[in-house]
Amino acid sequence: MARRWFLVAIALAGVVTAGCEPRAGAQPPGPAPPKGTLPSSMAALGDSITTGFGACLALSACQRNSWATGYGSRVNSHYRRIESDNSAIRGHAVNLAVARARAADLTSQAQAAVRQKVAYVTVLIGGNDICRGGVSDMTSTEDFRAALDRAFGTLRKGLPKARVLVVSLPDLYRLWEIGHTNTRVVRLWSVGVCPALLANPTSTVDADARRRASVRDRVDAYNRALAAACRAYGPRCRYDGGAAHRIRFTLDMLNAFDYFHPDTDGQNALAAATYPGSFTW
Repeated sequence: MARRWFLVAIALAGVVTAGCEPRAGAQPPGPAPPKGTLPSSMAALGDSITTGFGACLALSACQRNSWATGYGSRVNSHYRRIESDNSAIRGHAVNLAVARARAADLTSQAQAAVRQKVAYVTVLIGGNDICRGGVSDMTSTEDFRAALDRAFGTLRKGLPKARVLVVSLPDLYRLWEIGHTNTRVVRLWSVGVCPALLANPTSTVDADARRRASVRDRVDAYNRALAAACRAYGPRCRYDGGAAHRIRFTLDMLNAFDYFHPDTDGQNALAAATYPGSFTW
């Protein structure tokens, strides 16, 4: 009996909060924190938007300016907002998002988050399921939902005590609305930026109008799928209620390299709209 209690004591002493480096050798998470307690570690899953693509001075990833885990001074990210009241998260935020990732790629990111043993996970996915080619190339809503369920199942099983925030897909159609009359924007889009939506952006013929409407409708369908998948996840998941989708992006909130990805103003808008404030779920 004494030996058993000795082993229990050692096991309890080994429970630590996970760090953001893969080599940290994190132990299994301890008891779930009380509702409202700010997390002490986090991971961001998703695509190029979450990597901060184009939010620095080049058309490349810029994690320091990510709306989710950004640590620079120009974006008041979820990480920085949490850190201001809970210094324990400092250095314990990992950005696992990958440029060009689609919903089908989300499970591998979820597996990486599980290995990190984080307490808070953000998910923003779907842009590349829309934008990888023409309308016929868009991921079906059914396949999109199935991919979400696989990834969320991984998180639920591997991180049962973590809080998960699912962010709605921004209003891509809005980008066409604000940019299709700007010559510079149209020229940059012509290299193949989201062709399902932005090909022939100045055209008003019915076929192009229907194509753009199909994209708008698919974004709405994806957001319904995101909300439903989060409900199915259970009480540890929260959907942003469409907050990201309601952001009224302007051209000065997009980077000047492709007028598609958010710049620091756009990243700040995403952070402000989606930050849960109180971690009560």
